Amino acid sequence: MEIIVAITVGLLVAIGIWMLLDRGLLRVVLGIVVLGNGVNLAVFSAGRLDGRAAAFVTEAGAPALAANPLPQALVLTAIVIGFALFVFALAVLKRSWELHGNVETDRITAVAEEPAPDLPAPAGEDKA
Repeated sequence: MEIIVAITVGLLVAIGIWMLLDRGLLRVVLGIVVLGNGVNLAVFSAGRLDGRAAAFVTEAGAPALAANPLPQALVLTAIVIGFALFVFALAVLKRSWELHGNVETDRITAVAEEPAPDLPAPAGEDKA
């Protein structure tokens, strides 16, 4: 079971990084989500996948094969934070589309590097 989870984690992280390197912002946003899911699965798998007993401690002590609850709590928190990040990134993507009419990183960078229209031109530039 661990080998399947390890391969899945590797594939999710690889696909996420590959999508992050794309020019389209929609793929970048989806790459963040896929990468986040891969990392969440990696953290979750660190808490022992084959736990046969619940992670409750009784007077007799903790069971020997109990699953570790800390990675589960961390992943649950990361899922909520990841969803908030995804919604925020979609809002930024929508605003970029409204402002620039395009969601490619090169076009948005070119527009962002243009000087503001109300500022005087830097010294040394001709007003042609």
